[in-house]
Amino acid sequence: MNTGDGDLVTATHPEQEEMPFAVVQGVPLTELPKDLYIPPDALAVFLEETFEGPLDLLLYLIKRQNLDILDIPIAQITRQYMSYIDLMQELQLELAAEYLVMAAMLAEIKSRMLLPRPAPADEEEDPRAELVRRLQEYERYKKAAEDLEQLPRLERDLHAVVVPFPERHVSLRPPAVTMQELMAAFAEVLARAELFSNHRVRREPLSVRERMASVLERCRGGFVEFTRLFTVAEGRAGVVVTLLAILELLRGAMIEMVQNEPHGPIYVKAVSAQT
Repeated sequence: MNTGDGDLVTATHPEQEEMPFAVVQGVPLTELPKDLYIPPDALAVFLEETFEGPLDLLLYLIKRQNLDILDIPIAQITRQYMSYIDLMQELQLELAAEYLVMAAMLAEIKSRMLLPRPAPADEEEDPRAELVRRLQEYERYKKAAEDLEQLPRLERDLHAVVVPFPERHVSLRPPAVTMQELMAAFAEVLARAELFSNHRVRREPLSVRERMASVLERCRGGFVEFTRLFTVAEGRAGVVVTLLAILELLRGAMIEMVQNEPHGPIYVKAVSAQT
């Protein structure tokens, strides 16, 4: 470049530096290390579309071209299917045996369609009918699986929340003993007492006061089952006196009754007894 004074000035152009392919601990690397070993299969190629089987691949090829599933162009579909098989082999992907079975089935259908058609009287089923049936059935199940996948799922879309209450103490009181349950238990004792009825003429004195003391003494040791307070060998009169004694003790708040569950056994204990 001439400046007018006879001097030449060389024009300088900025040079683009080589971009590093990696930065290790802040140091850019522009050349591969000489001792770096890269296995031959280190780079894996993943296809954009992944298929769960040969029927899934066929259904994809049919839908991609808006083809009628009831009138499949076997030659066109077979050509595209085999192109996919060749691609899998070139990429050294593991090829399942079912893909090869489907390729053989497509080749058989194609060959049967190329054969001369029989007379109308002996017209056989379309060679594609079985394949169409399998594709329709697979499409229904795939659609159902996709619909199920869209439903909310626990531990994925919904999460259960548990709030602990360390200071909370729950005490369940046993259900109260009703008169109906008490009389039902007494009816069972009375039915067993009937088995010991006899025809004795001599009358034995039965005192409610004495029986109250006897029942109270048996209940001082802790819980006693209600039916065990009766001596069925005494007959109807004896169990009736025992029931009257128990009712008198209840009215005087000298005994109490508990029941662990509805329609369960009834237990009696003295009020002063420790459980």
